[in-house]
Formats: sequence, structure tokens, C-alpha cells
Amino acid sequence: MGSVADYKLEDFQTFYNLINNELTTTTRTRHATNPSTNTPLPAVPVSTSEDVDRAVAAAQAAFPAWRDLTQNDRAAYLLRFADAIQANKEGFAKLLGEETGKPPQSAAVEVWLIEDHIRGTVVHRLTEEVIEDTDEKRFILRHVPLGVGAGIIPWNFPMTLGVVKLCSALLAGNTFIWKPSPYTPNTALKLGELGARIFPAGVLNVLSGEEDLGPWLTAHPGIAKISFTGSVATGKKVMQACAATLKRVTLELGGNDAAIVYPDVDLATVVPKIVFNALVNSGQVCIAIKRVYVHEQIYDAFLAAMMAFVQTMKVGPSDDPTTVLGPVQNSMHAIPADKLSFKPDATTKTDAGFFLPPTIIDNPPDDSQIVADEQFGLIVSLLKWSDEEDVLRRVNATLFGLGGSVWSKDVQRAEKMARRMEAGTVWVNTHLECGANGSYAGHKNSGIGAECGLLSIKEWCNLQGVYVRKD
Repeated sequence: MGSVADYKLEDFQTFYNLINNELTTTTRTRHATNPSTNTPLPAVPVSTSEDVDRAVAAAQAAFPAWRDLTQNDRAAYLLRFADAIQANKEGFAKLLGEETGKPPQSAAVEVWLIEDHIRGTVVHRLTEEVIEDTDEKRFILRHVPLGVGAGIIPWNFPMTLGVVKLCSALLAGNTFIWKPSPYTPNTALKLGELGARIFPAGVLNVLSGEEDLGPWLTAHPGIAKISFTGSVATGKKVMQACAATLKRVTLELGGNDAAIVYPDVDLATVVPKIVFNALVNSGQVCIAIKRVYVHEQIYDAFLAAMMAFVQTMKVGPSDDPTTVLGPVQNSMHAIPADKLSFKPDATTKTDAGFFLPPTIIDNPPDDSQIVADEQFGLIVSLLKWSDEEDVLRRVNATLFGLGGSVWSKDVQRAEKMARRMEAGTVWVNTHLECGANGSYAGHKNSGIGAECGLLSIKEWCNLQGVYVRKD
């Protein structure tokens, strides 16, 4: 497969679709936008339905040979992919900053995360479960890959969330089509170009396009599964479209994560952690803290400490190494401060780019839109509580159920409360901690199925029972 040096990409300025290990162009092209400068990025392809057909055909043709490799062999390919990403980490981090607005340190962390995720995932193995084995018969349950899978990837973590889906699908023995968001297609296309030097033809395909590309994938009869990360509204459309061909689906949808803060916490330690887990990636994280319920005994002190800490977080462009919070990724989220119905606690004046000030909402009503709905930006609500049962009811009174956390020096009490939160992942004295060794799922409208870990790999498979009569 060659040395890592062979995988060094020559440039990060030209972009192509990847179909059957061929870098292909399209008649039409389009430009994503650099959110720090509101200027166009280099052109990317606009795929047609014929491109989708060719990608599916290539993935179908590659599937039998890829399926028949051992898990160790497939893991070796993925590890080589991780090595190649590491060899290009500077180029990927710069490109990621340009298309998402992530500051240099944040972009570098995401590139490291995808490499680390691959290495953490490939240690998992699907094993056969012997249900019964007697002199007369043997019954075994095993997991077999589905075929061609497709990942529809959002713009907030365009590399991480794509690699999460790709890694589970490929390790299980499926082939894969990657559809990046129209807002952030560039890094995915470069990952595809890198993958063409590593994987057998047709195993990985990457298609850039516009809003019609997703529906073409969800309707295609040659695709066995769609893994989608995005909004609840779009997730419902994906599920509806997949029903016509009985595709398997994994939906990782929106969240409205709550943090419950007890009065015994150390403010100097806890406030910075909660602020980080609320505003990281400029708040554009589905499992970021969006509602902070603080006990009334410490509410005023917590608010003051939170406002003081937020003031230390510099908002700026992605090419500034001192930037802590970059712009929001697209203009849908860039609401001018004078249009907000509340006064920001910090302001950032820029001549270009999609910038928002980090903003704390002081004890809004529970039925206000900012509390009831998912917000996706530099806004966090702070709310008072005094009674445990009442705050638990308020926290759970939502259609979302992605994550939640409880903060207290009394770990036993905090864990007991966390276990009663109606969410797919709950944390005690932390938030947002994820890894390839665990699986993450949403409750309620926050999704169906799981991402990461052995459970995710199994969800890229059909269950097969093998019944053998020995006599």
C-alpha cells in the first residue's frame, strides 16, 4: 500500500468528486463561503443524479471483495488512512478553519480527533455468538454487512462526523458514499482524494452537490442504509424517504442539553468547564450545554462568574491564533446584535464574516423559545431552581433527549439525578466527553440508532442466524 510519504497531498486548492477511485469533475461547480471573511472558497463539483448512479454502481461492485476481507485486513486499511491524515494534518487544519471558521487550535483538535477515532474504532471486532451447541445441533448469531451505505454529514464537524460513520461502516464490511454539507464540502473531498490512494476502488466515494443530492441518495434503491446527522425536521424527511425502499437508518438529530448545578460546586472550577461545554465551536454542537439550571443559593454568584469568564473569550477569525470563538459557519445563524431581543453581554465588531457575540440569557421563562427550542450558536440560558423534583421535571419537559449533565461534589447524588434525565448520554461533573469506546444515541426526537463504538458497527449489519443440524 506504499509508505505514508506517498500519501502527502500536493495541494488543498483543487477539488474533485471521488467515484471508483477516480477524481472526477462536473459540468457545474459551486463555491462554499469562508465564514470569517464572507468570501468564496475554491470551486467544488455539483453532482448530478448520474453521478449518484455511478457512485452506487462502483460501491456495489466493490462490496463483495471488501466484505470478504477479514476484519483485521479492513482495520489495516483504516489505520493506513489514519496515518495518511496525520501526514496531512497541517493542510487539513488550515482548510477546515477556512470552511468552518474554527480557530487554529480547534481545527487542529478536530483533525487529531478523526485520526484518534479511527485508531480507537478499529480495535473493535464483531464476533459470532453461540446460542446453542449440542451433539444434535448448533445455533449461531452473527452480524453481516448491509452493502452500500451513505453518510449525510452536517457542517459543524464536517470531518469528525463523516469519519465516525465511515469508520463503522467500512470496518463492518460495507462500502460507503460520503455526502458533505454544501456549506463545508472541501475537507471531505480532500479526504476522498486521500482515500483513493489507500482503499480499493469503489470502497469510498465522495460526492459534493446541492440540496437535491441528499434526496437522490435516500431514494436510491442500491443504497442499503443512510446515516444522517442534522436537524430534527430534515431527519424526519430522511426517514420518510428511506421508508420507500426499507433502508436502514441512523439519525443523530438535534439536542437541547441541560446541565443541573448543585449549590456545593466550586465556582472557580465548574464555571469555566460549563462555559466551554456551552460555547465550544461557537455553540454549534448538538450536545453542547444549552440550558444551565443553577441552584438559587448560588445563582447570582454563578451568573457573575460566568459573565466574567465569557468576557475573556476572544471572538475572531479562523486565521488568528489568539481567537477562542470563531464565527458561526453560515449566514442563517449570523443574526446582527441589533436584531436580537436581548442585550448581548459581549460584542465583537467586524467588517466581514458571520460573527455573533457570546450571550447569556438571565433566567428566561421556561416556555420561551430560547429555552424550549434548540439554539445553535453563542447563546446559553441560565435558569434558577430550588427543588430537585421540580428541576428534573423542567429539564425533561422537552422533545429533545440527546445529552445532559449534573454537577456536584456529591457524586453519588449527582449520578442518581443524571440517571433520571431523559437523554441518550448523561455525564456527571463533565459534559461532551465522547470516544470510540462508547456509543451515543438520542432519545425522543433526538434520533434513532447509535454512533460510535461496537454498537454502531453492529448497526451497519444485518443479524443472521445460522442453524446447523449435526445428525
